[in-house]
Amino acid sequence: MSGDSERAVAPGVVPAPCASKVELRLSCRHLLDRDPLTKSDPSVVLLQQAQGQWLQVDRTEVVKSSLHPVFSKVFTIDYYFEEVQKLRFEVYDTHGPSGLSCQDDDFLGAMECTLGQTEFHCVCPGTHSVDQAGLELGSKIVAQKKMTRPLLLRFGRNAGKSTITVIAEDISGNNGYVELSFQARKLDDKDLFSKSDPFLELYRINDDSSEQLVYRTEVVKNNLNPVWEPFKVSLNSLCSCEETRPLKCLVWDYDSRGKHDFIGEFTTTFAEMQKAFEEEQAQWDCVNAKYKQKKRNYKNSGVVILADLKLHRVHSFLDYIMGGCQIHCTVAIDFTASNGDPRNSCSLHHINPYQPNEYLRALVAVGEVCQDYDSDKRFSALGFGARIPPKYEVSHDFAINFNPEDDECEGIQGVVEAYQNCLPKVQLYGPTNVAPIISKVARMAAAEEHSGEASQYYILLILTDGVVTDMADTREAIVRASHLPMSVIIVGVGNADFTDMQILDGDDGVLRSPRGEPALRDIVQFVPFRELKNASPAALAKCVLAEVPKQVVEYYSHKDLPPRSLGGQPGEAGPSSAP
Repeated sequence: MSGDSERAVAPGVVPAPCASKVELRLSCRHLLDRDPLTKSDPSVVLLQQAQGQWLQVDRTEVVKSSLHPVFSKVFTIDYYFEEVQKLRFEVYDTHGPSGLSCQDDDFLGAMECTLGQTEFHCVCPGTHSVDQAGLELGSKIVAQKKMTRPLLLRFGRNAGKSTITVIAEDISGNNGYVELSFQARKLDDKDLFSKSDPFLELYRINDDSSEQLVYRTEVVKNNLNPVWEPFKVSLNSLCSCEETRPLKCLVWDYDSRGKHDFIGEFTTTFAEMQKAFEEEQAQWDCVNAKYKQKKRNYKNSGVVILADLKLHRVHSFLDYIMGGCQIHCTVAIDFTASNGDPRNSCSLHHINPYQPNEYLRALVAVGEVCQDYDSDKRFSALGFGARIPPKYEVSHDFAINFNPEDDECEGIQGVVEAYQNCLPKVQLYGPTNVAPIISKVARMAAAEEHSGEASQYYILLILTDGVVTDMADTREAIVRASHLPMSVIIVGVGNADFTDMQILDGDDGVLRSPRGEPALRDIVQFVPFRELKNASPAALAKCVLAEVPKQVVEYYSHKDLPPRSLGGQPGEAGPSSAP
């Protein structure tokens, strides 16, 4: 595939919470020089294959005039153990702003690999042949956390000399990110006819004493007192989540030919940065060792100041569960007449001692998965759309054990028994109104919201056979519930048209109330059971509960509530994902 190949740009996709997050860092050596008067200005494009098509995911910054670039841009991707994820890295000599299009850039070579395999494929311009380099990365990322391997790129006559290095780190356990803002005062002037054009580089010192570039600021032109733009980095990127790990800051005077003049440096740790910032003494001498050795009265080549530091903790779903957050599950079953007379074998509610009906199959399959999330294994079990005794009035939120004071059942088996006992006693009727049950669970969640702790989260599992009658009220109820500690899972039973359910899911756009108010969070997951009848328990769990952990974290992060066992105060939790 050549550099000007046609390809689509990958849309933003919300990652499934079961994925491991992996950071990829890139550097190159001995790149081909395509510029007659200067050196190449390289950048790397990352593409991922989806349905046979290469989709552009992201692109590094352009490193000016360098054949050995180290890129500060970090690619963060989701690693799925069960999927084959094909990646392609394309290297370009860039002739313009680093954007999505590579049409005007010179293609310097590409490397293809899969994130989970043991072989990498190198592609040469001109021949486009595939060569196996036999290197390992993805197969052991999760197990070994970090792997560094040189990846060969061959460029015609220089085949074998140009290389790309990928450093991969699993950051699934990463619990936050930090915002930093640096400025400097009275830097040395390295230019004869103008002032220095300073930029700052921040490096992490690894266990093997190697230095890993964390971030490179922009260049501030003609200024000895630069103020650099704030930036964000994950704690894993900054210090491998070890706050006493050494960090090194270097300040340079930018040169367009790539021969930057060294101004000075200092070393610190993230812990030291935090303490100094809290004490309002966050500044360091920027020292040039050569000047210090030669000049008797040398003090520094300027001062670097940490102008701002904000630490954002990002907690995982397991952090909240292990911190004591209780998950409460409510099951709601559709008893409308559209399901068919239970005495008829064609009914979705037909009771056959030898062959469970679709409601029972869906209830057991999905409920047993949800049961693992429910701390006390007691389910509130409700029904809707039936006439119930003693007066046989239509109800849209009745307890199927007919005990309105205590609608809970012991485990999924208890719900199954209550359902089987309930069927002969009710008259299937209608309409299919689900807003009342959503609102009922939302009232419990609203009471929990005022606790000020991450103590209880509610999951409503709705089993229904078809079209929602009160669609406007349901949308309104879901939008209100999106502000509460609550998620809704809808399982479609039978072969009806479930278009309305997919609208409620919100995956194709933000769900809005009839008044136009958007949902704060996407809290609805719709699953058509007919597509999962023969699925394995693992596949079923992935489909049904894929979004719940993310929804839990999003809610408590939005409320700035840390896990209870951490002993934190409101305000310590950060946004739900690091950049």
